[in-house]
Amino acid sequence: MAIKRTTLVGAVINLLLSALKITAGWMGQSHALIADGIHSFSDLISDALVWIAGHKAAKGPDAEHPYGHGRYETVATLVLGFLLLAVAIGIAWDATDRLFKPLELLRPEPIALYVAGLSILIKEALYWYTRGYGLSVRSDLLMANAWHHRSDAISSIVVLIGVAGTLAGLPYLDSVASVIVAVMIAKIAWDLGSDATRELVDTGLSPERLREISQIIRRSTGVRDVHMLRTRTLGGNASADVHVLVDPDISVSEGHAISVLVQQRLMESIDRMSDVTVHIDPEDDESAVPTKDLPMRTEVIDCLDQHWQQIPEALTRKRLLLHYLDGAITVDLFFPLRTYTDEPTAHRLRDQLRSALQDDPRFADVRLYFG
Repeated sequence: MAIKRTTLVGAVINLLLSALKITAGWMGQSHALIADGIHSFSDLISDALVWIAGHKAAKGPDAEHPYGHGRYETVATLVLGFLLLAVAIGIAWDATDRLFKPLELLRPEPIALYVAGLSILIKEALYWYTRGYGLSVRSDLLMANAWHHRSDAISSIVVLIGVAGTLAGLPYLDSVASVIVAVMIAKIAWDLGSDATRELVDTGLSPERLREISQIIRRSTGVRDVHMLRTRTLGGNASADVHVLVDPDISVSEGHAISVLVQQRLMESIDRMSDVTVHIDPEDDESAVPTKDLPMRTEVIDCLDQHWQQIPEALTRKRLLLHYLDGAITVDLFFPLRTYTDEPTAHRLRDQLRSALQDDPRFADVRLYFG
């Protein structure tokens, strides 16, 4: 609602103001004011883009857009950048052509001066109005549109100076002011297009923000280290996915609890962080030996039963836990306490089980627990 309401107000004002400036520029013989009116009219087109993009971006995730529709804002911002660049080139081309044809230079009337002053006041007020809503709803597109209004106010200042200079006897100033306005518009177009392009190609957050994120994660209970931290922006919000190193012997549920804690802390501490994916690692998979070719549980149990077929005590196990670490499997076996009442018997069973696996490089160790 904030985007739509703000855009509607801006559209009405830009329509009236662009008509006023173009009419006053035509009647008052000011090329710079006409250019400024075209600039305001481009604001009107940008308001239409913002309206459409804001409606699309406000939709939640669906089957075709599981991450939401925030990129509609990004695409609209990029289109707005191209639009402003085209406007800047057109204004600069016409004004430069007039500078080399002195007889075609316009001679502004005082009405152009008055309208330029009025435009400054109106556009500056519109900038603060749009900026306030942009900050409240955290919309990059609204902020971009606010700066578009500010650029129009600044360009009107240039027009005011150009018209005043021409009225004072410097006929070139009006066209010079037009060229300056065109350069200002081109600069804004470049900034908007550059930022939108960076988001579309998934440019990550700044190094300072990445360090802040890493520190928050490392201070979370149960986290040993952080690696493979990746970030990106989406419609003004940020998302991150990260690998978190934890104790390799903790349970799956404890690892999940740690991931939830990391996610909550990042979303509470980092502005605009809307989505966090945490991958729990029992070891640093950037440096550890890969475990991707090792067999999974069903195959492992069949293999162990084959290796231990001459050890009937192995069948009395209550539970079996597998640890995939450093390119091999460590097996934890849990036996009833009443079955083994002395330590030598337990050690003898452990040695038998280990000996049966010593020729299979897929297994690193066997650990026994009684209880």
